[in-house]
Amino acid sequence: MKNRLFVLCLTGWLSLAGRALAETPPVVAIKNARIVTVSGPVIAKGTVVIRNGLIEAVGDSVQEPADAWVINGEGLTVYPGLIDALSTWGLPGAQSQTASPSGRRGFVPEDPAPAPTPAPPGRPTTLTTPSAPPARGPEDRPYNTSFLLAADQLDPADRRLESARGAGFTGAVCFPNRGIFAGQGAVINLAGQRAGSMVVQSPAGLYLTLRGGGSFGGGFPGSLMGVIAYIRQIYLDADHYQKAKELYAASPLGNKRPDYDKTLEGVLAAPRVLMPAQDPKEIARMLRFAGELKLKAVLYGVHEGYRAADILSKYDAAVLVNLRWPEKSRDADPEAEDSFRMLELRDKAPSTPAALAKAGVKFAFYLGGLDRSSDIARSVRRSLDAGLPQAAAVRALTLGPAEIFGVADRLGSIEKGKIANLIVTSGELFQEKTEVKYVFVDGVKFEPSPEAPPALTEVSR
Repeated sequence: MKNRLFVLCLTGWLSLAGRALAETPPVVAIKNARIVTVSGPVIAKGTVVIRNGLIEAVGDSVQEPADAWVINGEGLTVYPGLIDALSTWGLPGAQSQTASPSGRRGFVPEDPAPAPTPAPPGRPTTLTTPSAPPARGPEDRPYNTSFLLAADQLDPADRRLESARGAGFTGAVCFPNRGIFAGQGAVINLAGQRAGSMVVQSPAGLYLTLRGGGSFGGGFPGSLMGVIAYIRQIYLDADHYQKAKELYAASPLGNKRPDYDKTLEGVLAAPRVLMPAQDPKEIARMLRFAGELKLKAVLYGVHEGYRAADILSKYDAAVLVNLRWPEKSRDADPEAEDSFRMLELRDKAPSTPAALAKAGVKFAFYLGGLDRSSDIARSVRRSLDAGLPQAAAVRALTLGPAEIFGVADRLGSIEKGKIANLIVTSGELFQEKTEVKYVFVDGVKFEPSPEAPPALTEVSR
């Protein structure tokens, strides 16, 4: 009886995991399908061969191997798996990523710094500080958790992963997102028996915000100027720390070793830094700031990129565009009149990708909290209606993020030797009636389950 119950439980778990998770043979051939390689021309009718999780062959004259499990792709289209370029999928502890009506991220992180102690009742209403000596080390740098690695926090049981796969996503670049220096991201695949098997690249970059200690006067850094000064000081400290380490390594005898500082180690380890910007003024400020600090910057948000494409092109910047376009808040006063600028932003923000593509700016899409596959497709269609070519839209969710995060040699296109992250659809991506038929992650086949949750919501904490 116990054995029977175990088998029933195991069967149920496998069905929840996306059907056929453990049944995929090592060799699969999808034949007679239309193949959108992204990195090259579209193959009108061809075959893709997957072996042991990698793409073994692709082309219009490829023959399926004798040992292959063959899928008839007649009338179907094969695409590279979609990638969310800025996500918290797989990180259940990360805070929800949403957008305010203005298009800016609408959440505030928890304050990692201890609050000052109020004076006892009956005393003057001044704030007292602890009598203990000041801490030395990471505690001196509130809002800096640059040492956190998303790769160390992954949870393969995150229920959002199945929903994401059902919408055609096979990968994401996920980041911790609390504080100013929030932590190091990782490029991940959206399936795996263990967290380690999901990681494609770590670290992928350091996620930076401009959120400080709340309202002005609530502690440093409590204003935008304070946050900028705080970031600048961290990088000055990191530069001094690196030089001290190099000097000591060159001549340790007779010299005092520098103290280990994990917050600065995290800052120095970042291959790139993600920085927020929306309008042309913020975009120019962040690009100049990154240049001053000698950072390889990737801007995110950028809803007003249609007004700053020339600036981004001049700096050869890489950009992550939030697909959650600005819209009027559901809680807004219906009698209130919106400003002309806000109305213009809502109307023209979806034209940003077309402006960036025309200017030759490297960009990728991220979902920004969109919680349904139909909403994702609708947002992309708004960009298509605003002039973005279909091929550029597909690239912005496949090869674009792979190039920006340095994994284009493994992900983002259908080429021999790359990881077999593929989706098979009933028609053109982003069209209203197109369905995702099959999803392959690391060569393992999933079928979107009708019982799967329909949403991709970034879980609120």
